[in-house]
Amino acid sequence: MAGSPAEFPAQLRQAGVAGVLRAPDAEGAVLAALAAVRGGLRAIELTFTTPDVERALRELRSALPEGVLLGAGSILTPEQARQAADVGADFLVSPHLGEDVLAVAQAASLPYLPGVLTPTEIVRARAMGAGVVKLFPTASTGGPAYLKDLLGPFPDLQVMVTGGIGPAEVPAYLAAGALAVGLGSHLFPKTPLQQQDWDAVECATRTALQQAGA
Repeated sequence: MAGSPAEFPAQLRQAGVAGVLRAPDAEGAVLAALAAVRGGLRAIELTFTTPDVERALRELRSALPEGVLLGAGSILTPEQARQAADVGADFLVSPHLGEDVLAVAQAASLPYLPGVLTPTEIVRARAMGAGVVKLFPTASTGGPAYLKDLLGPFPDLQVMVTGGIGPAEVPAYLAAGALAVGLGSHLFPKTPLQQQDWDAVECATRTALQQAGA
């Protein structure tokens, strides 16, 4: 379980890779997440596009081993943020910069990673109190080179990068200054999720993390 928002960046950096899981149902989300942990994953983000995601988060909160970060992603509303906080999420993630979501996270003393892309959005997010931001979408908007450019005027920026990134590209993003990289389908392939093949998910996660050097 995560500590305070101040401790979160170091915990995220230690994980290196965050698995972004969009599952077809809550039971599948739990079993896929546990399989990925067996494969070596140490940070998981369950998205609110998953049906009954609150139940999955609650079950995982009890089932995950010590030291695994459990996040809630694709949070669009303060209501979703409150639901995630109530069932034990360690951190909250949005695809956008949500001032109302940030307010809920701050009230619950949870780290919130708003989705940003431009320097203006970064400045606004930091002014609002976001300690870590999510650079999204990253691969299609400049990749590691864009991240390096951003770190020129924002040398102390703490960022997780997501969106279209493959495992082999992870070292370049970490070298460019990212705390962690979000990976999705490389850890949780569509066919194993649909077929409930949890051994295949574990294998895919282990392979992806090896390629990522994480």
